Amino acid sequence: MTETPDVTQPAALRAAEFWEARYRDGGPLWSGRPNALLVREAGDLGPGSALDLGCGEGADAVWLASRGWRVTGVDISHTALERAARHAAEAGVGDRTVWERHVLGETFPEGSFDLVNAQFLQSPVALDQQRVLRQAAAAVAAGGTLLIVMHAGWPSWQTEPPFEAQFPTLDSVLDELALPKAEWTVRTRETVRKASVSPDGAEGFRDDHVWRIRRRADA
Repeated sequence: MTETPDVTQPAALRAAEFWEARYRDGGPLWSGRPNALLVREAGDLGPGSALDLGCGEGADAVWLASRGWRVTGVDISHTALERAARHAAEAGVGDRTVWERHVLGETFPEGSFDLVNAQFLQSPVALDQQRVLRQAAAAVAAGGTLLIVMHAGWPSWQTEPPFEAQFPTLDSVLDELALPKAEWTVRTRETVRKASVSPDGAEGFRDDHVWRIRRRADA
């Protein structure tokens, strides 16, 4: 069972302990396949430099690297980053990937990137989501793309949510980013429904929001 973080500890430490325990105390958490909306939205982008925030076990970063991107993957968990590095090496793209540990909201990678990928930066423990997404936007190079994907709510079969959560709307994320319209163009702003099956086999669906936003080349 995953430990519950000690609420008397600083928020960053609680988050680090929560995610490290979640990865450390079991086998792989994720499928090893890239997120479908990353594949859909980034498949037509020419390769360059990419930043993958909350990279987990590295599936998105490895997919990008396999398409010629130079990728910096960032996560809070040492165990997740170790698994991501192994995944990249096994896929033959270790030379195109760099892995950095950051407590997002406290620290952030340096530099600018042609693609900043932020998939499901939603957490049951402390995360300054607004600050992280604004830092993500600031890290997009001129002519680059910010891709954000978030759950829009619980799965349809989730009758008793395991914890209290606030989910974004399509407008709320853009409002919080407050990106100058003269510098940015929203290419995708959409809710996507996907099939979802509960642990006991109940079939249902879950809605995700996706935003693909391009920074002008002369910004």
